Amino acid sequence: MANVLIAEDDEDIAFIVMRLVRRAGHIGHHAADGVAALEQAEQIRPDLVVTDLGMPRMDGFQLTRAIREHRDLRDTPVAVLTGSLVPGDPRAPAAAVCAVLLKPCDNDKLIAVINRLTELGPHDHSEVPSRCPHP
Repeated sequence: MANVLIAEDDEDIAFIVMRLVRRAGHIGHHAADGVAALEQAEQIRPDLVVTDLGMPRMDGFQLTRAIREHRDLRDTPVAVLTGSLVPGDPRAPAAAVCAVLLKPCDNDKLIAVINRLTELGPHDHSEVPSRCPHP
C-alpha cells in the first residue's frame, strides 16, 4: 500500500483518480494546486506524485522542479496526467518526470503506471534527461 498524492485542480478528475488509486489498494491524497501539493508532500512524504500541468498558483512542471530541488522529496517518482502536452514534449524529461499520461487516459493504463512507479520506489533523478525508467 503506497501513499499517492494527486495534484489536480479539476474536482471531477481528482475524484476519479482518487477512486482508482484506492481501488488499486493505495492511499490517496488530493491537492487542488501545486502549492498545496508541495505542502502536502512535505508532510506526508508520498511514494508517488501524480500531477496535472495546468493548475493555479504553481503548475505541474513547477511542482516537479520544486520536488526535485527538495532535499527530502527529490527522489520521489512523479507522473504527469495532462491534456495539455503533446507526445515528445522535451519539457517532461527535462523536469525529470517519470511518466506522462495524456487525458483522457485509460484507467487500466493509469493504474499500471501508478503500480509500477510505486513498486520502483524512490530513485535518482539528478541526470538530465532523467535515468528514470519511463513506463
